Parts: sequence; C-alpha cells; structure tokens
Amino acid sequence: MAKLNIPQAKDAMEDFKYEIARELGVQLKKGYNGDLSSRDNGSVGGYMVKKMIEDYEKQSSQSPSGAMK
Repeated sequence: MAKLNIPQAKDAMEDFKYEIARELGVQLKKGYNGDLSSRDNGSVGGYMVKKMIEDYEKQSSQSPSGAMK
C-alpha cells in the first residue's frame, strides 16, 4: 500500500479497500493477490478514488464556504 499522509488512517483504508472489493465482486484477500487480473485490482483502486471524490464533493457542497477545511 502507498505511504499515507496520516499513518493512523491505514486500518481504515484497508477496511475501505476490502469493502469496495466486496461491492465489486472482486475476491481480494489479505496478503498476496497476484493471481487476480490487473483489471480486477485496478477496478478496486479506481472505485476507491471515485468514492473518495464523491464524498469530498458532497462535503464541499455542504460547507458554508464551499470547500473542506
């Protein structure tokens, strides 16, 4: 996993990764996943980014200044 700016977020990001994999039907397991296709692995990461952007946009639209702090 890539280095996180907030190390305490590691467990939450791991949980998020497995949650997204379940939603997409990707059989992600702890440890080595080299038996999965690049497409499957990439779809998990791509969908994680999509969900994070959606959450940011939602929070930004609800804040008085229009941007997250």
